[in-house]
Amino acid sequence: MMPTWLPKNSVSATCLVDPATIASVTGDGWLRFRGRQLRAALGRGGLRAEKQEGDGATPLGRLPLRRLLYRADRVAIPATALPREPITADDGWCDDPAHADYNRAIRLPHPARHEALWRQDPVYDLVVVLGWNDAPVIRNRGSAIFLHLARPDYAPTDGCVALALPDLTWLLMQGVAALEIRP
Repeated sequence: MMPTWLPKNSVSATCLVDPATIASVTGDGWLRFRGRQLRAALGRGGLRAEKQEGDGATPLGRLPLRRLLYRADRVAIPATALPREPITADDGWCDDPAHADYNRAIRLPHPARHEALWRQDPVYDLVVVLGWNDAPVIRNRGSAIFLHLARPDYAPTDGCVALALPDLTWLLMQGVAALEIRP
């Protein structure tokens, strides 16, 4: 039986992975994995089972790690079993629910609303794409939900989970396969 806080129609709620590779993220701003507790920034809109585009919330549920994107000009590639791809200046992510590329990686320039992955700040120097609203993509259900680097003050994100660089690097090296985000 699924916990009551999981979204009823979430594919991510049924993500099957080895329980030993699931990190727990809780609404108090902590990620716990293999006996360690890591400070995490979460969405400015809190945690929500019924995530919607633009609400700033971090979705509740089990979100598998899909792949690692990284700025090769700024960071060393962490040891991880995840597929890895360098970010280039023309990489972006479509967050326009009206476009066919919604919640997908895109090449810039792009006609729809999007965010650039190549940023001036270091927040996307390491970006793990999380399995949220991607199998299948449902319009307005939320896009660009990532595990990325936190700002120095751990300011809230737009719905992502963010960690300090040493913590994210450690987590990837430990073989984390999914985040279980719970209240």
